[in-house]
Amino acid sequence: MNLLSPLTAGALQLPNRVLMAPLTRCRADADHNPTPLMAEYYAQRASAGLIIAEATMVMEGNSSFWMEPGIYSDAQIKGWKAVTDAVHAKGGQIVLQLWHGGRACHPLLNGGAQPVAPSAIPITGDEVHTPEGKKPYVTPHELRDDEIPGIVAGFKKAAENAKAAGFDGVEVHGANGYLLDEFLRDGSNKRSGPYGGSIENRARLMLEVLDAAISVWGADRVGLRISPLNSYNSMLDSDPVAITTYIAQQCSTRGIAYLHVMRSDFFQAQQGDVLTPARQHFKGVLISNMGYTADEAEQAISEGKLDAVAFGTSFLANPDLPARIAAKAPLNAPNPAKFYSPGPEGYTDYPAMS
Repeated sequence: MNLLSPLTAGALQLPNRVLMAPLTRCRADADHNPTPLMAEYYAQRASAGLIIAEATMVMEGNSSFWMEPGIYSDAQIKGWKAVTDAVHAKGGQIVLQLWHGGRACHPLLNGGAQPVAPSAIPITGDEVHTPEGKKPYVTPHELRDDEIPGIVAGFKKAAENAKAAGFDGVEVHGANGYLLDEFLRDGSNKRSGPYGGSIENRARLMLEVLDAAISVWGADRVGLRISPLNSYNSMLDSDPVAITTYIAQQCSTRGIAYLHVMRSDFFQAQQGDVLTPARQHFKGVLISNMGYTADEAEQAISEGKLDAVAFGTSFLANPDLPARIAAKAPLNAPNPAKFYSPGPEGYTDYPAMS
């Protein structure tokens, strides 16, 4: 199968094209430190062509999931080092997804701090989990232009910390309605000045962060994830193909290891083809995800539409997913009730093939 063949992505030599998508699982401790249970979880999935670890806070005070991990403290670096050591001991490779929650954060998760965003527009139609139960999102603070360099510096420091923690590279999280995506899409970015208005201006922060990561790692160990169609977190853009085209061109110029494109919308509010322009304008390794079966992934790769597929819930529930695909074996069903709950149930207790 093409899906099980090796792939070179920048400096990363991947044994197969069955990648593990970044999946928030909320198993860190109350100080956002990775735990031994997380090391066990990721090591179980080391047969992935590449593990893209979950969205990880680059700066303190920007939590939107309560028990998600960070990469801004010495304790967090130490916790992640245990994870990367466990994955490497099993022969796997793992990159860290660098993330700022932007307006998806909440004061109850961050010592009362107001979340930040490109514009003072809150997320609507959903609520956030907090220690006091589900609460509406709040109106964020509109970042001033002079505050933005501090955000870029936070991402750069996080990239340095990821290197200290033993990762094989980093993925910049530019998707799903978090800070970088909020700047990119015109439904959430209504500002003027150098970071608003044109596509070039709206993409400026994402590309500055990408360049900061490249300055630490080199382009060949940096990836970027985007979701031009996804309406999650009240997101919308008037021209998803245009932003995909521009970002793909900029990533191609930089020569990054891969571009990771979420192909559709969780809620089907927006339709369109963003993979074709991504393939046309990005000359490196193109990864996609969202709902692929092994057969569909195989066909897309064999037709040259993609180079690899990142599997989410199927990898969550099947720690040996590449072997199951090779054997055409049935898959374990995921248990959504335990996606974000503490402890090993629905996390490290999914069985491998007998």
